[in-house]
This record gives sequence, C-alpha cells and structure tokens, in this order.
Amino acid sequence: MTIRRLNSTDLQSLKDLNVVFSEAFADPETHLSKKPSDPYLLKLLSKPHVIILAAFDGATVVGGLVAYVMEKYEQERSEIYIYDLAVAETHRRRGIARNLILHLKSIGKEIGAWVILVQADKPDTPAIRLYESLGAKEEPLHFDILIEQNC
Repeated sequence: MTIRRLNSTDLQSLKDLNVVFSEAFADPETHLSKKPSDPYLLKLLSKPHVIILAAFDGATVVGGLVAYVMEKYEQERSEIYIYDLAVAETHRRRGIARNLILHLKSIGKEIGAWVILVQADKPDTPAIRLYESLGAKEEPLHFDILIEQNC
C-alpha cells in the first residue's frame, strides 16, 4: 500500500479516486453525473492549496482524500480542511484512512499549517472513532447556504 499526493501527471488516478468516492458515499449523482473536463481537473491538480492524496494497492486507487489549505487573516498561519476522505469497502479496516491523515499531517507541517479540520456525520461511527483517536472533538453546526446558478 502506498500513499502519495497527486499532481498534474495523475489525471486518471484522480478520476479513479472520484469513483471510489462515488461508491463509498453511495452518491453517483454528485460524483459521476457531471464529470469535470480534463483541463479543469489538470488545473485543480496544479493548485498548491488543493491537496489530493491517493492510496494505491499496486496501481489501483483504493482510497484517498481531498483537502484545501485555507490561509488565515488573524495570524500568519493556515488551516487544512479535509473535504472528502474515503476508502474502498474492500480495503477498509487496514489503517488506510489513518495513514492518509498522517500523510496529510506531514504535508501540513511542511507548509506551516497549524491544524487539520474534518467533519463527520453523526451516524458515521467508524469515521468519528478515527477522528477522535487523532484529535479533539468539537460539535459545531453545519449549514449549507446555496448559491443559485443559471446552469
């Protein structure tokens, strides 16, 4: 099992990770119905504030995470927000999610980030247990404020 940060040479691996997310979250509508173009994904992979890690079993993507670096205004520091993290069902309970987060921590240390933020849904007990083992739990409220688009 290897974990590495994806870059602009990893277009197919990012597409494969999106399939893993689709299956893990049981949400093909979000992840597969309006696939972004290759130029969009390549641009995303080249952004320094976007961290995409993939876990590989051989050449197969079996998990990963997408995180965003957010620069703060109140101090010269940044935070990392894990937006998505998933492991294929066939590869769960092997420490892959934990290793993805630990790999992200090492990147965070390199770039001077001071904290990693991640949220979990209350019914997702395995994720909550993992995050509790790695950090302090807070219970903020989460709101989605939709922006209407003329699409």
